[in-house]
Amino acid sequence: MTKRVLVLNGPNLNMLGTREPDIYGAATLGDVETLCRQTGAEFGLSVDFRQSNHEGELVTWIQEARNTADAILINPAAYSHTSLAIHDALKGVGLPVAEVHISNIHQREAVRHHSFVSAVAFGVICGFGVTGYRLALIALADKLK
Repeated sequence: MTKRVLVLNGPNLNMLGTREPDIYGAATLGDVETLCRQTGAEFGLSVDFRQSNHEGELVTWIQEARNTADAILINPAAYSHTSLAIHDALKGVGLPVAEVHISNIHQREAVRHHSFVSAVAFGVICGFGVTGYRLALIALADKLK
């Protein structure tokens, strides 16, 4: 049976390709979605790909995942560093969580060094650009075996 992965993207990721390309690269969010769908198909995963600039919407999607997904891949973006609500929602659903960041958050401003999501994720990938999504999906496929 195909395993389902909810791929969530937080605020400003809809601006990929145009926002600070020196940090985030030239790939668009559409490119990332294509990468995730191709990787998912390669590893027997069904991908539900979403993006929101709204914390509450992300929390709702996480809560709904309890009944619709087998795992969550999340790039919480700036909410990594501020959102106990997302942390609590991820912890509450009890699904495997992989956290991804396009940039290396540990090489950036000090405020970005801590992620509330990391405490509930089984793994964190940062600094590998959008390839991090592929790496996280491969890790999730292995975890869900």
